[in-house]
Amino acid sequence: MTHIIAPLVIFLIFAVVRSMRSGSGGSSSPAASAPARRAPVSFDAAAYGLVPREALDARRSGPPQSERAREESQELANTVWGGDWRAAAAYIKAAGTDWDEHWNRFELLRAIAREDDAWLTKWRDADPGDCDAATLEADLMVHRAWAVRGSGYAREVPAERMAEFRALLPAAIEAAQRATRLAPENPGPWVVMVTAARGAQYQPDRFRPLWAGLVARAPHHYEGHWQGMQYWCAKWFGSNKQMMEFAERAMDGAPVGSPLAGIYLHALSELRERRSALPIGPEARQRLWAVADALAEVPAGNDKLPGLRQLLAYHLGEAAMYEAAVEQFRLIGRWCGAEVWADQGDPVEAFHAARAVAVTKAGLKPLPPEERPTKNTDAAYH
Repeated sequence: MTHIIAPLVIFLIFAVVRSMRSGSGGSSSPAASAPARRAPVSFDAAAYGLVPREALDARRSGPPQSERAREESQELANTVWGGDWRAAAAYIKAAGTDWDEHWNRFELLRAIAREDDAWLTKWRDADPGDCDAATLEADLMVHRAWAVRGSGYAREVPAERMAEFRALLPAAIEAAQRATRLAPENPGPWVVMVTAARGAQYQPDRFRPLWAGLVARAPHHYEGHWQGMQYWCAKWFGSNKQMMEFAERAMDGAPVGSPLAGIYLHALSELRERRSALPIGPEARQRLWAVADALAEVPAGNDKLPGLRQLLAYHLGEAAMYEAAVEQFRLIGRWCGAEVWADQGDPVEAFHAARAVAVTKAGLKPLPPEERPTKNTDAAYH
């Protein structure tokens, strides 16, 4: 059997997870599109240490995986598709108790299993006491339920599909509950349950014990907090206020080097999507400064960092913190394939225009010619 894993991972993790994240549990406004902006023709990005417009790349929000990483992912996929489930077990267990890394590896195994899960069936049969295998089985049930539902708002989903969706989720939660008993210290099953809870229509009194179970095992789990923030947003079972308070608590408790402070940026984006007022004033600006400081401590190879920098640059600009926004644009480099820019139409034009506004409003002076990036210097593009 021959498959290619790289496009598979990109498509499945983005499309399916985005579907789970965008579907609304109630009435809501469609995603807001900011008014289209265009940079002046005379704006020379390179004069301010920014990548020239012609070198911008909207295919992704950050640098691609290294060739070695892609080859290793493909090799793992081919090995497990060939029937060697032990390679999958060893791969995820190598993360140890680094639960964010554990979940990153889990997501790769999920993508592989969505293409062909015969190896997972063999793993479950051969080692029914393995928590990771049981969690992956439960997680796939959740994702398959969301695939039935689709990404539309609740009012847009046909009644028969919504009924099937809601019938599938309780079984997934029960499977995750069984997985918790196989390795009580593993937060993975709890992330699955927290993810499924809003689709399963869990009211807060049923959700809170799931959340408590997750944070007791992994207090700073990034994906878990992302899902928790979604639960408390206004389109599900909370409100703008509850969501922002949740995001602020996550941010305030984030350890140094963790991307968790970025959950606050996602909460701001939820407000933007609903056309709700963004926080303003000194406290709001201080929050953005604190996020910038926190992201500066995140290791450069963290896969959450590029997307969070894109959101940070956007929200700094919206908060009139223009010089800080320019610094983020310099760190981002050539990559502009983030949803926050695509929502405005042409992501290249939106990104370039936001840079122009930030530079102009910050009153920056052009750099000496010898310090400017050029279109022939790959290193200048990050």
